[in-house]
Amino acid sequence: MIRLLLAEDQGMMRSALALLLGLEPDIEVVAQVDRGDAVLAAALEHRPDAALLDIEMPGTSGLDAAAQLRTHLPACRVIILTTFGRPGYLRRAMDGGARGFLVKDAPVEELAAAIRQVLAGQTVIDPALAAAALAAGPNPLTDREREVLSAAADGASVADLAIRLHLSESTVRNYLSAAIGKTATRNRMEAVQAARAQGWL
Repeated sequence: MIRLLLAEDQGMMRSALALLLGLEPDIEVVAQVDRGDAVLAAALEHRPDAALLDIEMPGTSGLDAAAQLRTHLPACRVIILTTFGRPGYLRRAMDGGARGFLVKDAPVEELAAAIRQVLAGQTVIDPALAAAALAAGPNPLTDREREVLSAAADGASVADLAIRLHLSESTVRNYLSAAIGKTATRNRMEAVQAARAQGWL
């Protein structure tokens, strides 16, 4: 049996996935969580063979949870299942150790087959998303630029950002300016929107 952890913040979607995947003869859903920051603890407790993670969840993202699993439970294979098929998300998922990346409109039979393929050592990626990721190229933002741009998304002033991030105001301005230039936008709010649209944040 394939022991599966399911992380999805929408209760109806999580219940439906658990029910449908549980009907497969070789898949057992051993744990369900509705927050990204609950993934690691549940995985350490239940020791699943695979984890099916949504991206956007409370607490922490599925992408960050995938990286935590790679560090603390490397035998657990991660598959990202998301509504948001953004090229940048795919790259971040692969960098975080995910072995599969599928969008939620795929049939459950396809999802079950992907889980089996990943457990057999293969990497499974939605073909349309793989093509889009190749066309989009790598994320041009550095980790620090992403951090500052993410923090700026709520409209905080440069002074507030400097205090929050323990940086000087001039350093914050430099990171924001670099991010605006790399996203070919006119201001930081446009840069936030552009980066989110690509899955870079």
